Amino acid sequence: MPCERKELAEHLLKDERVSVHRACRVTGATRSMFYYRSHRDDTEVREKLGSLATSHPNRGFDCYYGRIRTEGLEWNRKRVLRVYRGMRLVMRRKHRRRLPERIREPLAQPVAANFTWSMDFMHDVLGNGRKVRVFNVLDDHSREAVAVRAERSFPAERVVEVLEQLSRDRGLPRRIRVDNGPEFISHVFTQWCASKSVEIHHIQPGKPAQNAYIERFNRTFREDVLDAYIFDDIEQLRLMAERWTYDYNHNHPHTALGGMAPIQYRLQGEKGRAPFPPVKTTNHLI
Repeated sequence: MPCERKELAEHLLKDERVSVHRACRVTGATRSMFYYRSHRDDTEVREKLGSLATSHPNRGFDCYYGRIRTEGLEWNRKRVLRVYRGMRLVMRRKHRRRLPERIREPLAQPVAANFTWSMDFMHDVLGNGRKVRVFNVLDDHSREAVAVRAERSFPAERVVEVLEQLSRDRGLPRRIRVDNGPEFISHVFTQWCASKSVEIHHIQPGKPAQNAYIERFNRTFREDVLDAYIFDDIEQLRLMAERWTYDYNHNHPHTALGGMAPIQYRLQGEKGRAPFPPVKTTNHLI
């Protein structure tokens, strides 16, 4: 295309320090084309094409030009195409997949166990340099650690396997609160939850405080386990995580539960006695 040949000639002229005559011969451009400067102001066309490319990144020139004409802008097709090519919009553009709108909800303690679970991932490195992921599941009512699983890789299929095991051991909750990680927006996870009639609540992107119960649990686990020890292999981490989880559920005095341990608080509620007043609705870490 003429504009590309002109750009190549300008590149040779600048970097290779050759004459205009030789640069035009090498690129196949004419000197009249090289010296030509358009006096037409295409700023408005550029702004419009840039706006269309942002709002419709998967569309091409025909769609953009059709929208321009629909809006009543009678720009010449050749002019718009020239600007379109000059902006290099013809090249394939990478774009992030858009997340659906997430609704902000106040963080409140459920009235019973197995009503709402919070889930999240943690990352760490073993002594040999290998990365590991820790998958945590927390009951929002009693702050009980339902599951703490360490693996080198934790895809959505593995998440579903853990939840299947939990469903056999203690049943499933009515809803699950998660962030927008790839494991939690995958079809494998969402379809499994739909088949089990489990509602998924995704927090807003970049708002970890909306999942404060699991975030507070993660900090305690990191301080007591991940930051306190150097593990030679993943089996050591799994063993330590299992011991720590048992101690946390049975002996850890939780301030939000009136100083009771999570298991003790859950059992008290199941016996029918009135538990401590539920935590007030808040949007901060608890």
